[in-house]
Amino acid sequence: MTFTGTGKSVVLRLLAERLERVRDISLGAITHPSSNLADFYREMGELFGVELRVHNRWGGFKALRERWLAHLDGTLLRPVLIIDEAQEMPPSVLSELRLLSSTHFDSRTLLSVILAGDARLSAKLRRDELVPLGSRIRIRLVMEYAARDELMACLKHLQLSAGNPTLITAELMKTLCDHAVGNYRVLTTMAAELLTAAAQHEITQLDEKLFLSVFDAASPKARQSA
Repeated sequence: MTFTGTGKSVVLRLLAERLERVRDISLGAITHPSSNLADFYREMGELFGVELRVHNRWGGFKALRERWLAHLDGTLLRPVLIIDEAQEMPPSVLSELRLLSSTHFDSRTLLSVILAGDARLSAKLRRDELVPLGSRIRIRLVMEYAARDELMACLKHLQLSAGNPTLITAELMKTLCDHAVGNYRVLTTMAAELLTAAAQHEITQLDEKLFLSVFDAASPKARQSA
């Protein structure tokens, strides 16, 4: 669970890349978390190579679990399902996922599920019908707003990756980090706006003068609100 713009999507990409390197692992990612139960089963069938008939939910439930059991018995590795924006999932689908992912009276887990979402996910998991699911989450990573030095490290890394470590002056980097309110997305958005303005005016280095011309530095509260 994270605050918006604090790096959740980056963490998921890194996690997916590392899991894909694990031999024999079966990895799937839900691309439409707001689907109803029927569409959820359609997507699960496509992800794990199981032909499902939506009108026969029991058949789909059984077929998926049999596929996961066979994979687990053959590799000793549980399939992994990643769900981004999980706060958008209907409670009925989350409850169905809980039932799908274990067997033998919850003594054997068939599927490892990674739920990623904003603060609304935490609130949703406190609903009465989802408490059984929330209580089964073993590891929680809460991503909060970034510290100033973390934002600075991110900005330096982006410059180096772009091949121009001196693109932004040191003074402007400090200013951007101060005005990013701990949010990576705000930081990169401001930097992108400055880069666009620099390209339009053929400026080779981004500095505080450009910052003042693009943003109203006298009203930081208005900029934060925007």
